[in-house]
Amino acid sequence: MSTQSGNAEKLRPAILIGVLGVVYGDIGTSPLYALQTAISYFNGPKLVAEDVLGIISLITWALAITVTIKYVIIIMRADNDGEGGTLSLMALASRVARNDQTRRAVGLIGIIGAGLFFGDGVITPAVSILSAVEGIEVVAPSLSEVVLPIAIAVIIGLFLVQRHGTAKVGRAFGPVMALWFLCLGLLGLAQIVQHPGVLIALNPYFGVTFIARHEKIAFLALGAVVLAVTGAEALYADMSHFGRRPIRVSWVFFVLPCLLLNYYGQGALVIAHPHAASNPFYHLAPHVLQVPLIILATFATVIASQAVITGAFSVSRMCVQLGLLPRMEVRHTSETEQGQIYVPQVNTILAAGVLLLVLAFKSSGALASAYGIAVTGTFLCDNTLAAFVYRRQFGWSRPATIALFGAIGLVDFAFFAANSLKIIEGGWVPLVIGLSIIFIMTTWRRGRQLLLARWQQDSLPLSTFLARLPQSRIVRVPGTAVFLTGNLDFVPNALLHNLKHNKVLHEQVFFVTVRNLDIPQAAPGERVRVDQAAPGIYKVALYYGFMESPNVPRALESLNAQGIEFKPMQTSYFVGRETVVPAAVPKLRFLRRWLFLFMTRNSISATEFFRIPSDRVVELGVRIAI
Repeated sequence: MSTQSGNAEKLRPAILIGVLGVVYGDIGTSPLYALQTAISYFNGPKLVAEDVLGIISLITWALAITVTIKYVIIIMRADNDGEGGTLSLMALASRVARNDQTRRAVGLIGIIGAGLFFGDGVITPAVSILSAVEGIEVVAPSLSEVVLPIAIAVIIGLFLVQRHGTAKVGRAFGPVMALWFLCLGLLGLAQIVQHPGVLIALNPYFGVTFIARHEKIAFLALGAVVLAVTGAEALYADMSHFGRRPIRVSWVFFVLPCLLLNYYGQGALVIAHPHAASNPFYHLAPHVLQVPLIILATFATVIASQAVITGAFSVSRMCVQLGLLPRMEVRHTSETEQGQIYVPQVNTILAAGVLLLVLAFKSSGALASAYGIAVTGTFLCDNTLAAFVYRRQFGWSRPATIALFGAIGLVDFAFFAANSLKIIEGGWVPLVIGLSIIFIMTTWRRGRQLLLARWQQDSLPLSTFLARLPQSRIVRVPGTAVFLTGNLDFVPNALLHNLKHNKVLHEQVFFVTVRNLDIPQAAPGERVRVDQAAPGIYKVALYYGFMESPNVPRALESLNAQGIEFKPMQTSYFVGRETVVPAAVPKLRFLRRWLFLFMTRNSISATEFFRIPSDRVVELGVRIAI
């Protein structure tokens, strides 16, 4: 484990404000709909003070157990060279797995978590922005018909600006969210001062008796309580941006108190004025402040959505580097910040998905039913992987690991089970999205494994080729040739085709393979490893972490520092363009085979992905049957 730089540096105000804008957008907008959704099961005569206190108590302890204890204290210790998130945790767990079977199981859990993350990424912008704009109905009920068009306009604008990057907008995120949390705390505090009795809900007794009293309905309400902790996984996923300490300090001393004050203020208001249960958040504010609050809430939900979208871009690149998705176009929107990227395909898919959800469900209340199952599924995946890492990496005893992660897992499972009851009402949405992504990832990984196996079966071992080379009549011509290959022990098909048609070999030849590591970034000194296989012929391995985008020409230029001359302007790159066709006896079922062929045809070329100048590339077609 590496020690994060963020742990050692001083807690500057700029860093703490930046944490608010990037890390806490999602969980910070939960007060807009979490309590409202939970008490909707008891609206009207059924709503009594004890029930409101019980729900607030459950929210309090959900924030304490799931966010504070599980993520802030425990899981954030398990960083992968400073990087967090389900896939980083998967890579860390795979590294300490003792056999292939365990490694495959860990990989599957990571894929499930990543699939559910994308499901969450589609729902978060839809439910957050809708819940903010719905404040118009509180201020002017006659304008309820404009809620949907305004929400759609905000969503379209949000996705259109993604191509410009988040650098300029990002500087405004922190101050806006700081103002947002202050408003949450002050609005809640104003009600608590008037009705201080609501603070007895800090006692977990009220949550326990609420569940015992209502049983089935309480179980349903538990599925809404989890809405208060959506975004908890962001604490871990965004750890690399700031380090553990700033995230922990911001949570304990500012974010958590403001959230609790707001939830308790909403509870006090509903107990005193039951009619406010229709939208307790906006009823907290005096009428004169409701319009400014709607505007501020809209900005806050856009920021929360932006964080999820940016996360989807990062996870997509991570999946490509880990071999779980086909190559996609990755645009860097900042010359100085490597993490600021834009993935057009992912942006388009997310935008279409969010708009479809908004048009189909039409309200945040309806969408809330679809929200929790993706998040709770991710909680379960993170908990399982973290238990494995603590057992293997940190050397915890089996009883200690089972006791801690078993207890937390029971809470996660209770949330997941409560949300599974909402599958018919809308919970099927993230499941369909998540399962679709999982199917895509497993299909791509299996297809690439079959492709590599078939390629190796049909390829000539490099050692055999080099042994025959001195006796051959192949003419060596001036210049440098770079052949990209997936395995340095075999001759690239592009070379064999070049010899077949052109019957020449360059004086200087580089066989280059790009290898992806299970760490975020390769160490500068470990980027390039080169071996001389024969006079003028070199085997080069380029190493990249899963948070990096490969740049082959730049990496090869570093060979000059090792005494190997490399002249970019005299270099030609030979790339084999694979055309995958069905074999006589296919090894993939029809649907998977069709999907794999579709992804292969629509993935971007190796030339573009590895940033090779197009005017120096020679592509040679190769047909491979699987």
